[in-house]
Order: sequence, then C-alpha cells, then structure tokens
Amino acid sequence: MRQLRELLVTAFALFSLFFGAGNLILPPQLGFKAGSDWWIVAMGFALSAVFIPILGIRAHAKLQGTMFDFALKVSPKFSLIYCFVVYAISISLPSPRTASVAHEMAVSTFFEISPITTSFIYFALVLIFALNRNKILDIIGKLMTPAILLILLAIIGIVIFAEPFDFGASTIKNPVSYAILEGYQTFDAIGAVVVGGVIIVSINLKGRGSYEDKKKLIANAGWVAGITLFLVYTGLIISAGLMHSSFDSEISRTDLLQQISFYALGNTGKGIFAVLVALACFTTAVGVVTGTGDFVKSRFANSQKAYVITVIIGSILGVLMGQMEVGYIIDVALPALMFIYPITIVLIVLNVLPEKWTSKLVFRSVVGITILFSIPDFLGSLALGYDLSSFNNFIPFSSAQLGWLVPSCITLLAANLYRILRSKKTK
Repeated sequence: MRQLRELLVTAFALFSLFFGAGNLILPPQLGFKAGSDWWIVAMGFALSAVFIPILGIRAHAKLQGTMFDFALKVSPKFSLIYCFVVYAISISLPSPRTASVAHEMAVSTFFEISPITTSFIYFALVLIFALNRNKILDIIGKLMTPAILLILLAIIGIVIFAEPFDFGASTIKNPVSYAILEGYQTFDAIGAVVVGGVIIVSINLKGRGSYEDKKKLIANAGWVAGITLFLVYTGLIISAGLMHSSFDSEISRTDLLQQISFYALGNTGKGIFAVLVALACFTTAVGVVTGTGDFVKSRFANSQKAYVITVIIGSILGVLMGQMEVGYIIDVALPALMFIYPITIVLIVLNVLPEKWTSKLVFRSVVGITILFSIPDFLGSLALGYDLSSFNNFIPFSSAQLGWLVPSCITLLAANLYRILRSKKTK
C-alpha cells in the first residue's frame, strides 16, 4: 500500500511538472486541423511532448545530478553555454507566454484592459513572489493541477458523448512532423532537463530503499504520468476534431479552448476554468523566473545580487513579450526551438543509453552533428527567403524540419563502431 501511494504521489508530481497552461492550448488546435488524421497527430505530439520529456526524467534519475551534468561529457564550457541559452530562452518565451495565455483565457473575459496592462501587473506580481519566496505558490500549484485535470476530463467526456463521432478532412500537409514540432512548443523536454533534478532530489530525500528501488519508482511513475498526459492530450485532440464544423477555420488556440469549455460547461464552468488556467500560468511563470535566478546565482558564488538582477530582467522581458498574442509568441519561439530542441533531445537520449554506448567521443560527435544539421532547420524557420531545396532533397526528413534526425543516428552508430574497432586493436 505504501509503495502504491509513493508511486501515485511521484507520478502526480511528474504530471504537474509537465502539465502547464501552454500544454492546454496546443492539442485542441491540432485535432481541429487534423480531422480524420487525429490519431496521427496524437502520436506525433506524444512523441515530443510526452515520451521525450519522460525520458528526460529517467536520465535525471540515472545521472543523479543537475541540468549542468546533461552536457558535461561534451565539455564543461559547452554545458555552461547550453544552460545559459536554455534559461535565456525560458525567461524570454515560455514565461511571457503564460501572461499572454492568462490575458486571453481569463483576464479579457472579465475585464476590458489592454494586454500591456495585464502583462505589467502580472509580472510585477511575479517579481514580488520571486523576491519574497512563499510556500503558498506550491500549495496553489498542487491544488490547481488536479482541479484543471478534473475539469478537462469533464469537458472531454461531455464533448465525446454529445457530438457525433465524425471528423472533417485534414488541413495539415505533414501531420506527423507538424505534431512533433507543435510538441516542441510545450517546452516539456527542456522542462525535464531544467527542473527534473528537483523532483529526483525530493525523492532521494523522502524516499526509502536502495538506489535501484528509487530508479524503479521514478521509471514506473514516469510511465503512469506519461500515459495520463497522453490520454488528456488525445482527449483534447479528439474533442476539437469532433467540433470541426462548429468554429471558424482561423480560430486561435486560446479561443478554441475557450469555446470548447463554454460548449461543455456553460458560462460558469468556463469562468472557473479560465481562473484556474490563469493561476496555473502564474505559478509556472514564478517557477521559471526563480529557477533562472537560482541558476545564475549558483554561477556567481551564490550572490543574492545576481539573483535579484536576474529575476528583475526576467520580469522586464516578461512584460515586453507577455503583451503579445499567444500565436505571435509561438511563432517567435519556433526558430529558437528548432535549434535548441534537437540538442536537448539528443542529450536526453544519450544520457539514458548505457554508459558503454555514450563515451565522451560519442557525446561530442553526436551533439556536434546535431548542431550542424539543425542550422538549416533554424534558418528555414526564420522565413528570410533562404533557398534550402537542395539541402532538403539530400537529407532525409529535412523538408519536415527534422533534418538533424538521421545524421545524428548515423553518427551515434559510427562513433560506437569506431570505439569497438579501436578497442579490438588495442587488445
């Protein structure tokens, strides 16, 4: 009984880690656009938004370290640069996006105020909480997730049973790659690398048993959390797909989620849901800003001044970007994600693989090739008119903006083959 309780508590903690407001607004539009291809986009989205992040937690369980340890085999300098880039992206894009989601989902529903006003007040409060840490946010966060989950299950259940099981035609050209890239926008793989270590430390402090017992607990809890996430995402995709004829084809992500919640729950339910989403956004923003401040503080001899400066900068960036529409922030985030996400995925996979397959040579060569072949995808996402047709014809999956995938896999195999041959020669 105690083992089951520990499993469920750990699984819920992992679910809470990944399930943020951004995750809510992405799946519905996937289903709305995918139509009869809903199951294909569900699988693609799950690959980058569920499977890879859960692997990230398993990697943390194996490393028993921090984010800095993920890229340490490449080199300490590279690892430091990688950490700074990830944190810079985190406070510049997903953190401000929470303010934008809160405004579009909740604030604008109840008050007629401008996005810049919402953003300013929102991040002023974020700054206050970041400078004066309070456990109340942890309490709110633990209450918000189950409440949102219950409401979502109600929405999904009502729509699926009320609507005819009929889907429209897909408007997505490459549903698998489109869904995978949409999964990038959850930032969950980055989230697993950034804060996954906090959960591992918590388990080590509270849990009993051997190292292997704790690894097993994390692995099992990861699968439970992953299956739950997959079911919720798939439910939202199906729900929006079933309502393909109810809304304008150009409806925004936030409006779509709002309208589905209104259809299922009415005005009162929609209002409660909006408030819960706004609070979930706020706890996420505070977590990102304080986490970034903690990292910078740790790199400057635990300087409180460095922490304060960082959270102020993070809040200012939040105000500047948070006034933008959610769709705009998602579009702006794409180039950064096209570059940093492949590196993050590769680092997660390499840290999960057995030690004999992941020498320093393997890490350096695979990560190097991943960076090299991510550059065309990055340039293509900037929409600056670069002609990448010759590259797309030469590299598999590059037309789907996944040109790094095959070269990275080949490099992993080649580097290990070289290692095996060299070891035989030395014998």
